Amino acid sequence: MHNMSDIIEQYIKKLFEDTNEDVVEIQRANIAQRFDCVPSQLNYVIKTRFTNEHGYEIESKRGGGGYIRITKIENRDETGYLNHLLQLVGPSISQQQAYYIVDGLLDKAYINEREAKMIHAVIDRETLKMDVLSRDIIRANIIKRLLHVINYY
Repeated sequence: MHNMSDIIEQYIKKLFEDTNEDVVEIQRANIAQRFDCVPSQLNYVIKTRFTNEHGYEIESKRGGGGYIRITKIENRDETGYLNHLLQLVGPSISQQQAYYIVDGLLDKAYINEREAKMIHAVIDRETLKMDVLSRDIIRANIIKRLLHVINYY
């Protein structure tokens, strides 16, 4: 049995498939009612599974008639998406942001489950035991190198 976050994520991804569009607009209250959950559950799914690193852009308007607009920013070709990720990384990157990138690569089948677990192990703060600034710089260098390798193979 999937948890509620998985179910909501799958529902939103299915909306993209069904409409065959790169933009999906949902209303927080309607989704919460549909899945009998609190709106914060939907916020959590959006913030963790539809991130820039996963290839999405979020626009949100609160209040009456409010909406959440999710836009796929991935380019149709592999090189464009990987270049987008390279631009996101910058000179340093947190463990969480790096995990989002790895998860996005896994979601889009650029890497497999085993490779994702290995990369997680390599970029984990327990592996990179040093001050935070150095750790985030080294993690960014690892992710950028990895993206270059994926881009050329």
